[in-house]
Amino acid sequence: MRLVVQRVREASVAVDGQAVASIEAGLLVLVGFGAADGSDFAAGKPCRATLEKLLDLRIFPDEAGKLNLSLRETGGGLLLVSQFTLYASCRKGRRPSFSEAAPPQVALGLYNALVEMAGQALPGRVGSGVFGADMDVSLVNWGPVTILLDSADLGGAT
Repeated sequence: MRLVVQRVREASVAVDGQAVASIEAGLLVLVGFGAADGSDFAAGKPCRATLEKLLDLRIFPDEAGKLNLSLRETGGGLLLVSQFTLYASCRKGRRPSFSEAAPPQVALGLYNALVEMAGQALPGRVGSGVFGADMDVSLVNWGPVTILLDSADLGGAT
């Protein structure tokens, strides 16, 4: 699982011109699952460890302006948006290959499980895009602070 984490002042997702989800200050996270993650990935330690890392990253300022607070501590929102292109390979030619991305039916199950786990950790503070839809994602970056998380770097499969 790969995550592109962006600290935002606000973010929203629309599909066909209709608002689907929005948050005020918090994190917009683009989420991709790899082919090696497998359908049982969400139940395993690597997925949970990556989610915990995301929720506990100290990337919000405290009263002194130091990055000492996590999303859990600030009460901010979390907006999750599926994005299989995080597994694009540009090694050959000019057209990216997406063969390293999880198949759509597997990724859908993993994405839904991640959204559910995040919702349990942050009740009432999690929004999500529409899996597989052509989405318009709007955000106001705060900082900017953008961080890449990969479950493989945290002891995961991919």
